[in-house]
Amino acid sequence: MKKERILIVGVELSTDTINIDNSMDELEELVNAAMGKVIERIVQRRDSIDPAYFIGRGKAKEIKNFCEELDIDTVVFNDELSGAQLRNLEKIIDIKIIDRTNLILDIFANRASSKEGKLQVKLAQLKYRLPRLVGFRDYLSREGGGIGTRGPGEQKLETDRRHILREITNIEKALKEAEKTRDMKRKKRKDSNLPIVALVGYTNAGKSTLLNKIINMNEEQNESKQVFVYDMLFATLDTSLRRGKLPNGQVFLITDTVGFVSKLPTHLIEAFKGTLEEVRFADLIIHVVDGSNEDLDIQIQTTMEILKELKVLDKPIITVFNKMDKVNKDNLLFDSKYIDDKIFISSRNGTNLEQLLQLIQDKLPIKYKDVVLRIPYNNQHLVNYFLENYNIDNIEYKEEGTEIKLNINLTDYVNYKEYIIEI
Repeated sequence: MKKERILIVGVELSTDTINIDNSMDELEELVNAAMGKVIERIVQRRDSIDPAYFIGRGKAKEIKNFCEELDIDTVVFNDELSGAQLRNLEKIIDIKIIDRTNLILDIFANRASSKEGKLQVKLAQLKYRLPRLVGFRDYLSREGGGIGTRGPGEQKLETDRRHILREITNIEKALKEAEKTRDMKRKKRKDSNLPIVALVGYTNAGKSTLLNKIINMNEEQNESKQVFVYDMLFATLDTSLRRGKLPNGQVFLITDTVGFVSKLPTHLIEAFKGTLEEVRFADLIIHVVDGSNEDLDIQIQTTMEILKELKVLDKPIITVFNKMDKVNKDNLLFDSKYIDDKIFISSRNGTNLEQLLQLIQDKLPIKYKDVVLRIPYNNQHLVNYFLENYNIDNIEYKEEGTEIKLNINLTDYVNYKEYIIEI
């Protein structure tokens, strides 16, 4: 399939703290993830944003000429445009105009696979597009579709606002039902007393690769339990939950979450809050950082700001610098104010993964005791529970029942204290 030819546009303000070249590089990666091809980039340096055109009117005319010369299909702006700015730019440039937010929403619409994920993306798209219908109407009426047009579809966006608002209400109701189901599953996980570890971090930092490596260290897992991995922004969207094992044999649950990116649209953070809330119920957070990325400091800051918004900074956090097979850790530059416990690994090569599991075990708020349990033969389902969730140091079948020696967490220690015969 022929890729859309894309011109990307950014504005560098005198007050900006983010390097514009790196931000534009990320925008180009987003275009690649949306299956487009960046032909050229334009950056304008300004003291402030033009309220009518975002860039200057003269620069908009210059971009129109560029588009004609380079046979450009779509212009993508590196910031969110208002409905008026979108409409005014379309009038001058006269081709499809989308912004960074719409581009990310488009990628999410293409990648979401679960029913809930699709609903979340559709909700975010509708809320984003509702105040911009006038600006969108022009290019959505043209044939071809392409980047920025996935999701609700042209007919939906051409209908009146009341219809769209009604659809938003229906989606929100459906998501509330999905939330009830998620709450029930979460309660079952909580009742299992298994510690929960959440992977968070920038998109493409290697979270899914790390998740696969950890579950592969548990011999009971197989390839069907692995999650999709691809070297691309937002390769995976839906939350994955798998089982891993700590060095002491304790089984734990590890969950992957949607990756973050700078200027992550507010609509998406809001829409995916249900999914991101999994982080709130975790006992420990693993913040995965791409150690080979030049902007790792910005990525760390972006992730920590989102974690702050989710109100989870009080949880124990391990910062994992991944992809260390590509870089010398002595050359890493980052602001340590966000970092307490850290470790340097390579998920791809398996470097320091056992040390990471030990660190997870040490930092989990759930503590353990060495005990011997005697389970009566009429309660053998408890034996199965301990065999499934712990490394058993020793098991003997005595006249009074099955005796198991293991390292037990304090919750189970309290729940099954009556069976403890030795500490």
